[in-house]
Amino acid sequence: MRPNLDRQLLAAARNSRATRLLMTIPGIGAITSLSFSAAIEDPANFKRLRSVGAWLGLTTRRYQSGEVDYDGHISRRGDSHLRSLLYEAAVVMLTRTKSRHDSSLKDWGLKLRERIGIKRAAVAVARKLAVIMHSMLKTGEPFNKLASVPA
Repeated sequence: MRPNLDRQLLAAARNSRATRLLMTIPGIGAITSLSFSAAIEDPANFKRLRSVGAWLGLTTRRYQSGEVDYDGHISRRGDSHLRSLLYEAAVVMLTRTKSRHDSSLKDWGLKLRERIGIKRAAVAVARKLAVIMHSMLKTGEPFNKLASVPA
């Protein structure tokens, strides 16, 4: 039964223009692209690109009380399955893609990994991936490896 389900999933990914567009990003496969396009539905629902990362729970949680003010871990709001798929795609991008200078996003993530570690760098790359994927769905343009990393 499982091979049949896999074939149906790949067929659905091939038939959708949005998922084919998202799969141009290194590390993004059929499951991640289908999950992202299904979760976002209409890219116009988000007024700002950065709000996609917050909607998925990939932004830092802030705690303020009196004189105490610190940024904690990620907020973990939103779709946990999609968040874990984006995290996995970010780890694949940082560790398993061949060329070191494959994209400006990977270069940024590798520099970040040296400073703050692989787990935090992967979360940051996952948030940027969500922003880039949303932008790609909105504009209809494929992934540009040499484009600068958005904020």
